[in-house]
Amino acid sequence: MRFGATRSSSFIKARRGNYDLFLRRIEVWDATQKRTLVFLTNHRGFAASTIAAVYHQRWQIELLFKALKQNLRIKTFVGTSPNALQIQIWTALIALLVLKYLQLRARYGWSLSNLAALLRQQLFVYRDLIAWIDNPFQPPPLLDPSAEQLALSW
Repeated sequence: MRFGATRSSSFIKARRGNYDLFLRRIEVWDATQKRTLVFLTNHRGFAASTIAAVYHQRWQIELLFKALKQNLRIKTFVGTSPNALQIQIWTALIALLVLKYLQLRARYGWSLSNLAALLRQQLFVYRDLIAWIDNPFQPPPLLDPSAEQLALSW
């Protein structure tokens, strides 16, 4: 998204409950989509271009969390403390980074959602991961059960 000219319109006074809100209306020209975006903000000290950049970055963060929720099936957070939230977000980011790496490394044309779904199915199958992402429709290799399994004695 490339922003063109920004201009700030007049301040808007609104009433909410028992107090007044002073909002600022900002119009930004989006050169890539050829349209005007209008933002309402209570930050009156920032330049209009700064407000436009903040909203643009906020949208990028929204897209990141959308990708996390769709591909990793994260619907809610397990913990509510700041430390628990940070651990869960960092873990999800690392998992998404590993998925993106596998997607880029593979010779097969994976979509990120298909790769995540099929990896979930293949978790308990013993096979070479890199060979599988290059050629996913081959059956897993047959293993000699006596070679790597401990014998049970009763």
